[in-house]
Amino acid sequence: MQTITPFLWFEDNAEDAVNFYLAVFKNGKVLGRTPAEGKPLTIIFEVNGQRLMALNGGPYHQFNEAISLLVSCETQDEIDELWEKLSEGGSKGRCGWLKDKFGLSWQVTPKDLGKWMSDARKSKAVLDAVMKMDKLVIADMKKAYEEEVAA
Repeated sequence: MQTITPFLWFEDNAEDAVNFYLAVFKNGKVLGRTPAEGKPLTIIFEVNGQRLMALNGGPYHQFNEAISLLVSCETQDEIDELWEKLSEGGSKGRCGWLKDKFGLSWQVTPKDLGKWMSDARKSKAVLDAVMKMDKLVIADMKKAYEEEVAA
């Protein structure tokens, strides 16, 4: 059972953001809404089994890179698709990071990244490869990992 739910503060476009995330991720749904005048105050939703809550909280807080949502992808096609969809209207960064059009930071990574980074000797080669990338490329990261293993 999930006990920690990321809580996302939006100025007044939480519903637009939730609809965007539900369109990007294939497995998503709205779980509940707290009604308010004109727009919902909060929306609880789920994408790929992860529960999140969005709030129309006003202009008091903005997203920054101090927190991001990490998406672990099975294939390069999945990385490519999410990289393009999530960054549309936002900005693409370095090392697999991007900001969506709402200002929320994301990391789009291969599922094996944790394994590749678990050994200090191997992780340096993988990190060196990652530092040269914007969108992450699984084949290049895997090659760096395997070459370091063979060395």
